[in-house]
Amino acid sequence: GHEQLLKMMEERMMDVEQKLRLVKRLLQDKVNQLKEQLSKNTKADAIVKDLYVENAQLLKALEVTEQRQKTAERKNYLLEEKIASLNRIVKNLASPSLKS
Repeated sequence: GHEQLLKMMEERMMDVEQKLRLVKRLLQDKVNQLKEQLSKNTKADAIVKDLYVENAQLLKALEVTEQRQKTAERKNYLLEEKIASLNRIVKNLASPSLKS
């Protein structure tokens, strides 16, 4: 009975050790998976930061471009006003000379 009990205990210990090795392997796989995920997340985080900076630069460039467009539109309007005034002056100058 004592020998048999020892043999059963030995078999159970071997079974437990085998299960522990399996759990250790599964845990190591999970650790490797998480390390890989962390690496991917770190790269993605860097890309997001780069995109954030690029977006800010693009917004600033857009703002500058819109400001230049407004300035150009204002200058264009003023030039059209001057052209209209010059046309009136020419017309007024031409009118008396046509009458004479």
